[in-house]
Amino acid sequence: MPAKKFSAALHGIDAYLVEVESDRGFQARQEMVILGLPDAAVKESRDRVRTALENCGYEFPLGQIVTNLAPADTRKEGPSFDLPIALACIQLDGQVVAPDAGRFMAVGELALDGRVRPVRGCLSIALTCRKEGYRGLILPKANADEAAVVDGLEVYPVETLTDAVGIITGQSDAEPYQLNLEEVFNDASYTDMDFKDVRGQEQVKRALLVAAAGSHNCLMIGPPGSGKTMLAKRLSTILPHLTMEESLETTRVHSVAGLLEPGQSLVAVRPFRAPHHTVSDIALIGGGTALRPGEVSLAHKGVLFLDELPEFNRKTLEVLRQPLEAGKITISRASGTVEYPSEIMLVGAMNPCPCGFYTDPKKVCDCSDQRIKNYMGKISGPLLDRFDIHVEVPAVNYDDLASEPTGDTSEQFRQRVFNTRQIQAERFDSTAKTNALMTGKEVDRFCKVDEECSSLLRHAMDEMGLSARAYTRILKVSRTIADLDGLADIKLEHLTEAIQYRSLDRLLGN
Repeated sequence: MPAKKFSAALHGIDAYLVEVESDRGFQARQEMVILGLPDAAVKESRDRVRTALENCGYEFPLGQIVTNLAPADTRKEGPSFDLPIALACIQLDGQVVAPDAGRFMAVGELALDGRVRPVRGCLSIALTCRKEGYRGLILPKANADEAAVVDGLEVYPVETLTDAVGIITGQSDAEPYQLNLEEVFNDASYTDMDFKDVRGQEQVKRALLVAAAGSHNCLMIGPPGSGKTMLAKRLSTILPHLTMEESLETTRVHSVAGLLEPGQSLVAVRPFRAPHHTVSDIALIGGGTALRPGEVSLAHKGVLFLDELPEFNRKTLEVLRQPLEAGKITISRASGTVEYPSEIMLVGAMNPCPCGFYTDPKKVCDCSDQRIKNYMGKISGPLLDRFDIHVEVPAVNYDDLASEPTGDTSEQFRQRVFNTRQIQAERFDSTAKTNALMTGKEVDRFCKVDEECSSLLRHAMDEMGLSARAYTRILKVSRTIADLDGLADIKLEHLTEAIQYRSLDRLLGN
């Protein structure tokens, strides 16, 4: 009669139940056959399991052992099935009696000496374990903290195969791992970065406040060393705190990618990802053989910062357009299709020209008009269309650098952003909807302007050569600025400020 154990496999950020069945085959030779579309790492389990069993004092069953991973029509990847396969082999050979073994799920990679090594995606696996009604989850000790955040599930961390056998047989007195979720969440949400650390650049801080309040994508243009990267890194500190639900979803993405540190339970601070401009399209949006999440998904609920924007491969940048619009990315390959979330704020930074000093009043730019045009032309119009706010970042003078930090702290900025997001949540009857996501009909409904504002808009479009796309962006940003002031109507000063946030339109002369 087959011995059965239960485990789970990953599909995107979700996990699904896998039934591990082991039975004797019909061949006399000593071998283990693994079925169920295993990849190379799963196939190699037979050697890891056999060696680990013998080194822990157990015997590997004689003859041919056939192990099936059901459902058999989905591809299984990684070494996480080592532990359940080993437990099934022990039970199959009658070496242990485990009447309650079916009440547990198990995951873990086995070292040759029987130690249990950490695996990816344990938070998603724990959620599936609870959903499927299992009593508990046996998993590597290094993964215990992330799995223990799931309420209503008994988590049993183990260091060795012997520890796992003790749990399924009832011979171990190990207690389920407990975690104070609220305390962990509060500790993990601490960050030592603060907007107040940035000296000067008050106009840019204001622009980033507006961007954060309405979730507007932002592009900073300025010479080298003006503080663009420093400002971008602190943008996530003024966004509203992650809710527990958002934290769990973000943690699942990082867990599946294998980026959680040992002992880390949650990603409680909004992510900030800054890939190098040599990044490939697969690294940016995800994919590869194992269909892992890319940078755009690792920045989910946070900030994706693209420094030196024109230096990125143009084709690589174009793949961002779909996830920016949809808030998710679908990756389709011959091996399957997965979907990852990608609700991000996109922040770009660039020099105004190849040398960087085109707009600097104190340094001479030696770039020709054609060279500047070619530099700007590296970024496509459709991608630029995704940036609602363009803001110039001037070089910082000595007085600002030598002075004490002034201005509001990140917490003060965050409170203003939170209050403004609450206004938008009431307007759209959704906490997920912000002004940046307004449709054309919603712009017509919520961004009405009086005759004086309309006249200013008409003048700006004529004099600055603004496009129809810029017109809509200006109205959306104006709506956010009015929300920051707590006003129902868009005033002339709101519109004037929004028009100022079209630096690149003026620079390009569009």
